Amino acid sequence: MLKDILETIVTRYLIAILNLALIFINARVLGIEGVGLIGIIWASISIIVMVNGVLGGSTIVYFINRYPVRMIFPIAYAWTFIGSTIGCGFMGLSGLLPQGYFMDIYLITILYSLVVANSRFLLGKDRVKAFNLTNMLQGGLLFFILIYLYYIMEKKEVGSYVGALYLTNGIAFLISLALLFPYLRKEGNPVDKPENKKPVYSILREMFQYGLWGSADNIAETCTARLNYFFVERFAGIASVGLLDVGTKISESVWNISRSVAYIEYNRIAKTDSVPEQKKITLQLFKVTFIAITAVMICILLIPEWVFTDYLFSPEFKGIKKVIAALSVGIIMLGCNTIVAHYFIGSGKIKYSTASSCVGLIILLIAGSLLIPAYGVTGSAISTSIAFTCMFAFTLSLFIRSTHSSFKDFLVTKEDVEFIKLKLSRK
Repeated sequence: MLKDILETIVTRYLIAILNLALIFINARVLGIEGVGLIGIIWASISIIVMVNGVLGGSTIVYFINRYPVRMIFPIAYAWTFIGSTIGCGFMGLSGLLPQGYFMDIYLITILYSLVVANSRFLLGKDRVKAFNLTNMLQGGLLFFILIYLYYIMEKKEVGSYVGALYLTNGIAFLISLALLFPYLRKEGNPVDKPENKKPVYSILREMFQYGLWGSADNIAETCTARLNYFFVERFAGIASVGLLDVGTKISESVWNISRSVAYIEYNRIAKTDSVPEQKKITLQLFKVTFIAITAVMICILLIPEWVFTDYLFSPEFKGIKKVIAALSVGIIMLGCNTIVAHYFIGSGKIKYSTASSCVGLIILLIAGSLLIPAYGVTGSAISTSIAFTCMFAFTLSLFIRSTHSSFKDFLVTKEDVEFIKLKLSRK
């Protein structure tokens, strides 16, 4: 398990390093307003991708251990087109999508969601290396394509970024589909299993029942993290969105740890019905995650602002240190929340995780409506931290109650240290 986690963390941090480098490049090439527009485009895509997660994402990983790939695959793919149409249509009618980018956001969302679906199929089959390769292509290839477009083709515009998204996700889709193809051609599960004979509509109903809660969870969490972009644009302008986006993405780089751990945690918990084992896995991974993300966040906070304004970005990004500082507590809290929430998601109790995300969204709307008009970007960051902290407090209280945990269970023990040493020695 630790080997898979380490490989996934390394992959995600390679992607994170490339993405951070790309943030620096975008800031210098496109300026603060260009970065702001990209932030709005990505925020829109992120929300719509969560809609597609009703029958994709975690839903695939959960059901792939229960039904053959060939029964789930067409359902997940068909919903990608339906969900993208619903999500883009709703956001377009609400006036949230940036003008002139409706079709681009729609098509990129479809491509992105198909790649996500393929990667989850691979993860569900314990193809962790293939899963990481897919993520590396989808997240890392963008850097090299944009370097070519910006500096060799001399196309320094937002349109180049959009075009690179098409190309990156297109390549990742084709390669991930090729990796998944053996499971589509030759099913690994015996055909005489009773569950393999279930009608498609019965499986679809089960996936919707699970996926609707999971999607509501992801949409609420994503909106908690990204809805402020649209509020800031309305109250402070697109340039302020650029400042918020850069500060947010630098801070969120620590989530690569918790998200990498959560992928493996979810896969392990979903495969066992033993509550004590599920609790043990969650607690051990929670402790490691908390220590790791706190340490990384402290390192980021120690960077002086002049490093950002004079070397990494430009003087127009002045104030970014305040944004990072205001986000820091919330970033750590959501990273911890991700681990605890995946205990409920992996054990089929996804309603609890959904309730937590909805609590966070409600708190964000209340805090944001009070702080953003008065304090702008900094107010947005503070409201996000408040929302994430409330989410974690809610999820933690549910976990303690349902597993009968005590405060001592969350302290690092000799057994935890020996567990890590054992896994490392085996690796």
